[in-house]
Amino acid sequence: MSDLPKAIEICEKGPREGMQIEKGPISTARKIELIDALSDTGLQHIQTVSFVNPKRVPSMADADAVIAGITPRPGVNYSVLWLNDVGLERALKYRDRIEFREAFSLGASEPFSLRNQNRDTVANIAMQNSHLDILERNHIHMESALITAAFGCNFAGDIPIANVLATIEQAFELAAAHHFTLKRISLNDTMAWATPLTVKRMVAAVRDRWPSLRINLHFHNTRGLGVANFFAGLEMGVESYDSSVAGLGGCPFAGHRGASGNVCTEDLVFLCEELGIGTGVDLDRLIECALLAEEIVGHPLPGSVMKGGTLRRLREEVAKKNYSIA
Repeated sequence: MSDLPKAIEICEKGPREGMQIEKGPISTARKIELIDALSDTGLQHIQTVSFVNPKRVPSMADADAVIAGITPRPGVNYSVLWLNDVGLERALKYRDRIEFREAFSLGASEPFSLRNQNRDTVANIAMQNSHLDILERNHIHMESALITAAFGCNFAGDIPIANVLATIEQAFELAAAHHFTLKRISLNDTMAWATPLTVKRMVAAVRDRWPSLRINLHFHNTRGLGVANFFAGLEMGVESYDSSVAGLGGCPFAGHRGASGNVCTEDLVFLCEELGIGTGVDLDRLIECALLAEEIVGHPLPGSVMKGGTLRRLREEVAKKNYSIA
């Protein structure tokens, strides 16, 4: 375990990825309440909304109101998602309030891209070029890109490592064409095909090809391997992760009913605390946010630590009783 990082960064995805898949209407005020509460936990990155077609994702119809309504905290970066030029132009209206984290998105699976964005690979590259043109004209320098379906796809099956590397190569070419320097790549397990072994193999392959490229990992917990995949990433020394408070979320275009959300942020923070890895997050406050999220959506959420609590408190209780094992 000598490769474990000393600290990691976490990008909280719950407000965006969670709210976009909820069936029941969630008020704008409650979305803002959750984001503001998360802002007080020590999290440094929070993805807030999607600027997407409200006909396809009705729960994001109030995205502008949410961004306008949050209370930005110093030291916290707020980001958004967009899928087309219209969404990006909407996001640019709030450039004083948000961080443009991932410049563009490429798919390792064309069948998923068709379902998720209604574009094949050629059309998607053309669209990403358009996004980068807009960002370049607005003097926004981007250093990060996202690869969807990086570990497998419900419509295409297992994704060979060679396909992912070729997709990352396309990302480098796109960035260079627009005078951006790609320094970070997010590998997204959009449909929960990753296992600890495939995570280690993928990370090793990317590092072998681009040793200085920073890797971010994004896992869903559909098959219960989310935390195990996180641990595999930690063992490989990966220092950047996406997660979702209380396990909110899921991909509405994944094609199966069990498309659960990202791995719970509080479960990831708990794991890191037990491993001695810094996160900068107040776990007790984060658990309060997880319980708040469950209240807001009005149904049980899958987080484990929000229900079981931390070992720190149990250790403190045991210490007060002066109980020891002979």
